[in-house]
Amino acid sequence: MTSPATAFGRLSLRSRVALLAAAAVGLGIAAASVAAYITVSNQLYANRDANLLVRANAAVGSLLGTPDQLKGVPVEALRAADVNLALVRADWEVYGPAGQSTAPPIGRPEVAVAQGQRSQSIRTAQTQDTEYRVVAVPAQPGFALVLAQPIRDVERLLDRLGLVLFLVGALGMAAAAAAGLAIARAGLRPVADLTAGAERVAGAPDRLDPIEVRGHDELARLATSFNAMLAALAASRQRQQQLVADAGHELRTPLTSLRTNLDLLAQDDASQVRRLGPGERKELLADVRAQVEELSGLVQDVIELARDDPPGAQVEPLDFADVCERAIDRVRRRGTDLTLDVRLEPWPAYGDATALERAVTNILDNAAKWSLPGGVVTVRLHDGELRVIDQGPGISEADLPHVFDRFYRSSAARQLPGSGLGLAIVRQVADRHGATVTAQAADDCGTLVVFRLPADDRSPAERPAAAPGG
Repeated sequence: MTSPATAFGRLSLRSRVALLAAAAVGLGIAAASVAAYITVSNQLYANRDANLLVRANAAVGSLLGTPDQLKGVPVEALRAADVNLALVRADWEVYGPAGQSTAPPIGRPEVAVAQGQRSQSIRTAQTQDTEYRVVAVPAQPGFALVLAQPIRDVERLLDRLGLVLFLVGALGMAAAAAAGLAIARAGLRPVADLTAGAERVAGAPDRLDPIEVRGHDELARLATSFNAMLAALAASRQRQQQLVADAGHELRTPLTSLRTNLDLLAQDDASQVRRLGPGERKELLADVRAQVEELSGLVQDVIELARDDPPGAQVEPLDFADVCERAIDRVRRRGTDLTLDVRLEPWPAYGDATALERAVTNILDNAAKWSLPGGVVTVRLHDGELRVIDQGPGISEADLPHVFDRFYRSSAARQLPGSGLGLAIVRQVADRHGATVTAQAADDCGTLVVFRLPADDRSPAERPAAAPGG
């Protein structure tokens, strides 16, 4: 059996809003109806009691306080007034008008008034077929005058009032449900647009059209954020498509050259007459090896750029100076004839040491590639700012805005080895670490690349404790 909570959860948001609105209005109407019913009921009974007391006291004042006087009261007058009269003595003896067929209900409260224990009594009494409102007031000593009147008219009035309140409540709940449904339909229209947009994206990922934003409320902000998400998704898809297209274009040339060299070697091996000498074969094999290495590096760079967050990245506290020192040692081991003028200052930071080392290595490799033989590459680290200056020809004004773009290579760089991804990886690493990287012409000559890494700004409580003995 389905629980009410489960059934309510299966309803649409619009239906739930309408149901909650109807329930809220229904509770309000029910509370108001109960209050109105109780107020009217108490007022009617209070008026009836006051009227009976006035009439009872008036009857005592009209010398109806003795049994003999009471016997002379005309029964027709009592019937016209729709009341019953009686005198009750302190010993429970009851006297009534001659010809009165029904005596008022007599009980202990009325006898207590006759005995002088109470100044008056008011109560509701039930006989076999009629319910009465009964009052008793003192008459002569030892007697109490009892006046009773049926309350059928009051009960009928209260029944009609209850029916009217029920019908008004039902109509009010129906109107509240209809109004809640209309308000929910109008108020949740932006949510419906968001739902349709999300379903459109799920069903047709190629369609990333923004949805219309209405108003300036919270739902409008949600729609604006959704459109921003769609724009970011579209931009990411475009970058991925551009990366695939650029990678395919860059891979085509080395693959074609590699296939050509391998075809030449295969034809030479299949031919009965050798056409390639040992030196030529050795040169072709070296060319093939170099092309394979170039392809491996290009594929690795493409994979690195395609990842938003490379797996296995270890983010930890580090000294950026140590990272730069390891990158400099790697460049030196490659046997370059350049002179590296290095001056590093400690800079505590927080990040992926491997990624940062690769970024610094790419910056140094770029400086080495453009430097003249025997030149000097100046490396400085101060206040988290790494400055690398080469003595090459520099970067033209037209190329400066694009040096960190993927696969971008200036006309002069196309004659040199490389894929145009090194500085793109540098910018990606910088973005992941909240750093910035810029390139500009140096003061004298060459190029200045500046990599600014923020300090470790975590509070001491957020930093991991140092290892014992460390």
